Amino acid sequence: AEQVFMPFTIGGGIRTLEDVRQLIQAGAEKVSINSAAVKTPELITEVSRAFGACATVVNIDPKRVQQEGRELWEVHINGGRLGTGLEAVEWARHVEALGAGEIVLTCMDADGTKDGYDLEITAAVSEAVSIPVVASGGAGCPEHLADAVTIGRADAALAASIFHYGEYTIQETKRIMADRGVPVRPAA
Repeated sequence: AEQVFMPFTIGGGIRTLEDVRQLIQAGAEKVSINSAAVKTPELITEVSRAFGACATVVNIDPKRVQQEGRELWEVHINGGRLGTGLEAVEWARHVEALGAGEIVLTCMDADGTKDGYDLEITAAVSEAVSIPVVASGGAGCPEHLADAVTIGRADAALAASIFHYGEYTIQETKRIMADRGVPVRPAA
């Protein structure tokens, strides 16, 4: 927070309201909880009441699984290693009702592939809730980010490796997204 003059969200290892308090006091605008939200859903409400829904982000990590002859978008925790039996769309509705102000949806089957986001799951979750949904997992090019917003109906798209490894610049990505009809802020 002392070095970066923009809002940022912190996630990973957050288990208690005190963890959240320390991160907010250190300068985070928002916190993202995942495993703890599944294990202790009341934490979502506690964080929302203490710091506002705008600071309360729940990360949902679904995987496509077969169960009793049908496909289920099962929520996973512990870095995508442990299935919970929860269905992603229903869980999204539930976390919104508990006070979450935003969802980061990391589709584990697409994550790291650079083949694009899982647009079907993204659209289903985006349509099921009234809070912002950030698509995550699978971005390989700027067109994928545009697809997440236009086809997947996400409010935003998260990308990492395409920027970390210099494959695309922020300016180039914003230009391509704008060319595809996605409203973006001008690059600095």
